[in-house]
Amino acid sequence: MLSALLRHDRTLVLAGLVAVIVLSWVWLLTGAGLKMDEMDMGGGQIMLMAPPWTVQYAAMIFLMWVIMMAAMMLPSAAPAILLMIALTKQRGEPHAIRASGEFAFGYVAVWAAFSLIATGLQWGLDRAGLLSETMASGSVVLAALLLFAAGVYQLTPWKQACLRHCRSPLEFLTRYWRQGPLGPMRAGAWHGAFCLGCCWMLMGLLFVGGLMNMLWIAGLALLVLIEKLFPLGPRVSQLTGVALIGWGAFVLVH
Repeated sequence: MLSALLRHDRTLVLAGLVAVIVLSWVWLLTGAGLKMDEMDMGGGQIMLMAPPWTVQYAAMIFLMWVIMMAAMMLPSAAPAILLMIALTKQRGEPHAIRASGEFAFGYVAVWAAFSLIATGLQWGLDRAGLLSETMASGSVVLAALLLFAAGVYQLTPWKQACLRHCRSPLEFLTRYWRQGPLGPMRAGAWHGAFCLGCCWMLMGLLFVGGLMNMLWIAGLALLVLIEKLFPLGPRVSQLTGVALIGWGAFVLVH
């Protein structure tokens, strides 16, 4: 009976996660709700330009970042979210599905806070004239520095420590989950904080490839997934660091 309930709850939560992830990617692929202004360059050429920064536009950019983070990060957080169900039932607590939902909410809330900072950074870069119409770095020096910094961070002990937490959801939940009304949400926020510590510099690379470049976004999401869930994830993380340092040096020189 218990195993049947566990399978049922896991199926419902997994279906919900898949729906959120798929809808997030579809929303990004359809333009993320952003309407670009068109400028006639003459000779039949049209250049797309981002609209001026207003409160409404800033809110849309923030929403874009939040949904983009959900699309990129939730797949790698799925094992921890599903594990919440088993541990909740093992502890004899009711409402396993609600606990997993609260855990996911706490996780996404951390990335929402990051999205707010990223929106402010994007505004600053745009005001400084350092972003192109595709929301990518228009400065070779800035792109090179972002690549180099992300590569160096991949090799630091902080990155590897956060990655170990992300790769061990059972150990993490055993250590950080406390009983109580806000226990699952607090644990989700802690998990999100470790994932943020693991991936924040990789997310900075969105300004290199462009926030409207779906292939670049998907590539970064795949890298995060490999780092966190695949057996060779830590080695891939280190090799990626070396590659990014070399790429940054190449861009800066050439």
